[in-house]
Amino acid sequence: MSQQRIPLWINVGVIPLVNLLMAFAVSGLLFYYIDINPLDAVNVMWQGAFGYAEGIGFTLYYATGFIFTGLAVAVAYHAGLFNIGGEGQAYVGGLGVGLVCLWFGDKLPLILLLPLAAIAGGLFGAAWAFIPAYLQAKRGSHIVITTIMFNFIASSLMAYLLVDVLKPANTMAPESAVFAEASWLPKIHSVLDLIGIDMPESPVNISLLWALLCAVFVWIFLWYTRWGYQIRSVGANVQAAGYAGISYSKVTIMAMALSGMLAGFFALNVIQGELHQIKLNYVEGFGFTGIAVALMGRNHPIGVILASLLFGFLYQGGAELSFEYGVDRNIVVVLQGLVILFSGALEHMFKPKLEALYLKLTSKQEAA
Repeated sequence: MSQQRIPLWINVGVIPLVNLLMAFAVSGLLFYYIDINPLDAVNVMWQGAFGYAEGIGFTLYYATGFIFTGLAVAVAYHAGLFNIGGEGQAYVGGLGVGLVCLWFGDKLPLILLLPLAAIAGGLFGAAWAFIPAYLQAKRGSHIVITTIMFNFIASSLMAYLLVDVLKPANTMAPESAVFAEASWLPKIHSVLDLIGIDMPESPVNISLLWALLCAVFVWIFLWYTRWGYQIRSVGANVQAAGYAGISYSKVTIMAMALSGMLAGFFALNVIQGELHQIKLNYVEGFGFTGIAVALMGRNHPIGVILASLLFGFLYQGGAELSFEYGVDRNIVVVLQGLVILFSGALEHMFKPKLEALYLKLTSKQEAA
């Protein structure tokens, strides 16, 4: 079978769709086992995620976070790096966003505070990714080991800061003071209300627009700039890239810094947009789920956006399912695991048969 004869839409469209359908089919068996009609469960999840305006808002809120962490994983992956430190990079990025809001929230207008907070979150996330990148590029330390270790270091660092440094004197909770209201990100429903469009309240905020712009930036950067070409060249073949004069160390540090920056932007959505204070463990696994989002989206910005919507649907739809049927909310984790299993570990299970079927159908058409 010649791989050159298989069109791109088979690998990036049909195969992921079949894998996703298989994950949902196995999920249906799971619902049947716990005495829930699978079709009723799907209907409840769909209505909860997309059936009304508030549900759509929550779905988009979750999807925003996944876009940031998914893009972070995708950029590093194109350089041949498996960054599983998005959790820690997003966590430390929240420190940058939080410090800007705490220090300047009541001193600067929002139009100046927004870019300042974004820059701080991005720089803090990039700085946290720089150390594993340097160790990989200069010392040969494996990026998977160092990034996962730095997740635990970030957790310990933030726990120390929230307990001994940033915690107000009049509270026992490990969290910072609440930001000045002037520094809060505007919600989408508030923005739409200004132009006469009525939308129920939900946590989705204008960081969604920034997430979409970041996806566009990543697409342009990777496929239409010299630096993006260097990243993809190193990811495709390190030795060939070296013969072409591309520095492996430079590309590793550049890709990981950009990856950490994107993960750091996650804090804009949650810290500045919803919680309005730095809290313990606020990332809540979004950094790890970003790995599945990137794999599901084939490490392409468009795919990452679509996969983020899928996982946003699972989060919001799962919450609605838990409320409707009283099932444990961890059922969402099981659904995510099945999607990851079929889209990641077993992504090539159906590939040979689908490609053979396509070649068989096209050969019949050519013969006819």
